[in-house]
Amino acid sequence: MTVASEIIPFNKPYLTGRELSFISEAHLGGQLSGAGRFTRLCETWLESLGGSPRALLTHSCTAALEMAAILSDIKPGDEVIMPSYTFVSTANAFVLRGGVPVFVDIRMDTLNIDETKIEAAITPRTKAIVVVHYGGVACEMDPIMELARSRNLLIIEDAAQAIMATYKGRQLGTIGDLGCFSFHETKNIISGEGGALLVNRRDMVDRAEIIREKGTDRTQFNAGRVDKYTWQDLGSSFLPGEVIAAFLWGQIQDAMQITQKRIEVWNEYSVGVRGIKHGMPMQIPPCNCKINAHSFYIVFDSRQYREGAIKKLTDKNIGAVTHYVPLHSSPFGKKVARTSCDMQVTNRVSEGLVRLPLWVGLRKEHQLIVRDSLLTT
Repeated sequence: MTVASEIIPFNKPYLTGRELSFISEAHLGGQLSGAGRFTRLCETWLESLGGSPRALLTHSCTAALEMAAILSDIKPGDEVIMPSYTFVSTANAFVLRGGVPVFVDIRMDTLNIDETKIEAAITPRTKAIVVVHYGGVACEMDPIMELARSRNLLIIEDAAQAIMATYKGRQLGTIGDLGCFSFHETKNIISGEGGALLVNRRDMVDRAEIIREKGTDRTQFNAGRVDKYTWQDLGSSFLPGEVIAAFLWGQIQDAMQITQKRIEVWNEYSVGVRGIKHGMPMQIPPCNCKINAHSFYIVFDSRQYREGAIKKLTDKNIGAVTHYVPLHSSPFGKKVARTSCDMQVTNRVSEGLVRLPLWVGLRKEHQLIVRDSLLTT
């Protein structure tokens, strides 16, 4: 059996080697506030991924989701359908506007929202559906989009974990009306903090730019389309500084290579942990999806087995973590949201899931240590 001789962290931020030089360029160029050269470069690249009319860098995916809620004209009492197994920002963005999250259960194979249970959750107050592409694996977007269009509902993609992943050849985040990315240091392409809003409808672009600029038409002013900028709408300080954009541009240069290296680690895990006791890898990407290998997880049969596995991994200096506490079971979720169906899969997954270390540079011998630890649980 392989013996651990070093710490194997859950995540290790990857540097391409270009980030610091680009930050220096931003400084020498005389602009460290946002909307400079590197911001434009990153946004143009994001637009090229899937043909979005406009990509707007933000200081976080949380900010992108909050912009999406404003663009969706969420009013007090409006309902927004989403999974409960997601990060709190997915719901908070809409609650801040007075919206009511309506939680739907997830599929066991992908941990994405169960598309067959969405229609039953729709009421006359439903305004939008938020899909979360868990672990960079696509939700079943065709039937969801068909349902949304038939009911005149907006689709917002929480693609925080999904950069460089696709559904039937289409980049996740570009299929719905709006898409939200994260570049947090735990994601595939990083800038420490950071995010982006993809505006996939041309009729939303002008307002999105105003919302990001604190509710002013400063973007039009900078482009010479107005002679002064004024307060036009709701908004806030959603724009990141140029240092964040410069760092991100360094990452973007290697986006394909980063994705491929992560997929190699993911594939190694998928073979190595077969035969595990009291649990099994549950992420089964549909054949029409291209994954980005954001995460690799195992769902154990119970909390007891899950905790036992984490202890054995921790004892060998291996960083393994659980994930979300379902929002429908949280104190504030019970107060401001409602649940539309039995949350059996969500509850089971939250009790048993463990995420394994996955980062660029994770060596095969590291994975053998993780495998050996799991096979003895």
